[in-house]
Amino acid sequence: MADLEQVREEMASHYANLQWLATEREVQPDAIFAVGRQRLEGARSEAEARAVFEQLERSVGDRHVKIVWPRIGVVMPAPVASATAAAAPPCVTLGYGEPAPDSRATASGMPGYRALSGASGFSAGLIEVGDRTVGVVRIPQFTPQLHPAACAAALVELRPGGEPCDDACMDQLRTLAVDRVTEDFSDRLRALRTAGASTLLIDLAGNGGGTEWVEVLARTVTPVSLRSARLGFVRHPHWIEALADSEQRLREAAVGQPPEDRARLERYAAAYAAARVQAEQPCDPAELFAGRAPDCEWLGGGDIYMTGPEAAYDPEIVGKPWASDVFEPLSYAFEPGVWTGPLVVVVDNGTASAAEEFAALLQDNDAAIVVGAPTAGAGCGYTRGGLDVVLRHSGATLRLPDCARYRADGSNEVSGIDPDVLIGFRANDGPTRRGRRLAAGLQRAIEQAERQASAHQEDRSGGK
Repeated sequence: MADLEQVREEMASHYANLQWLATEREVQPDAIFAVGRQRLEGARSEAEARAVFEQLERSVGDRHVKIVWPRIGVVMPAPVASATAAAAPPCVTLGYGEPAPDSRATASGMPGYRALSGASGFSAGLIEVGDRTVGVVRIPQFTPQLHPAACAAALVELRPGGEPCDDACMDQLRTLAVDRVTEDFSDRLRALRTAGASTLLIDLAGNGGGTEWVEVLARTVTPVSLRSARLGFVRHPHWIEALADSEQRLREAAVGQPPEDRARLERYAAAYAAARVQAEQPCDPAELFAGRAPDCEWLGGGDIYMTGPEAAYDPEIVGKPWASDVFEPLSYAFEPGVWTGPLVVVVDNGTASAAEEFAALLQDNDAAIVVGAPTAGAGCGYTRGGLDVVLRHSGATLRLPDCARYRADGSNEVSGIDPDVLIGFRANDGPTRRGRRLAAGLQRAIEQAERQASAHQEDRSGGK
């Protein structure tokens, strides 16, 4: 009972999607906690008690709200000694490893699909739809660490003689490995175009998310200047500190810069300062727990985006020493608009988190047609390690998201992505059946994508 009350207190303190839960999802938090207390009073075993918390998790319906139970009877290994840790291969230290089997790929199950040859960490292929050749790329997760060969090649480039990789080397390796994965993806797009593809289909079925590297890949698949989602954040010391750090970093970066750059950086620093002031002002959650909209906004916001204070790629700042501080994707090397033709993105109810960010970013900028089933609804997750809390009695770990991404229409992305073209995927469909369902609706999606791409081409050429 005390742990249940602790969950309520933590949600009242820093659950990012509390307002969405009460006003958009139309779930009254007080009611689900009342049911939880009633069920706990009748619980007669540890299993029944856990089931109460698991039901609460399902009632919230947010994929980033998680209760992780300790493994009873499992003795955790002692921490690895520093000498042993130092002996681990550099790529292993950075988290690179062989990916698990990809069982949710859907586009490759379409009739007539033929795989594209060539070594790559991204599976790709071609399919004929009427008189069109469609190129297909599969992204099972937005995590560079699923591509160990790229890290291995980067390590050889940095240490061709096999010399030890010190801290400075590791920092270089971290960036260079991601750049190699990005280039591998871009090369795959070029190979599909060379093979005759006129439309690109990106398969995100079952893609559970990943990292903010997603903002890099999104910009390689379209010539449209994408504006990233506006960021919402909890009014909590976690974000007060983060926003203050960003403000200070930009003010320091402005020192010694030319007047125009200095003014720009000071303007961005002021945006972080204004956001920090919001984070310092609490919003009483009482009305939200009763299922009503409060007089205040639960989350702070402002002119801060998923990419930083700059929402879109600006070629004029590329190469500036502070570029990645104002537009995070510039931490990496990438070429915008590698693919310039019509674009279709496949999603399903297993598409979540960063994969939803990818689909929403392209959909909101009219840069792609999204096809498939409504996505999982996870939205923004955890920043700077998150705010994990251990429940005092059970030892379970509570994870609550501390941020939100806002769509172009102002809605919270945690509601999920509604496809432009719906496909009736079923949970028990096998890959072939899913591929056939996708094939049935693909021509309509392609036609919409062609009209969309044509409109953008006219805009770029000034022929509205």
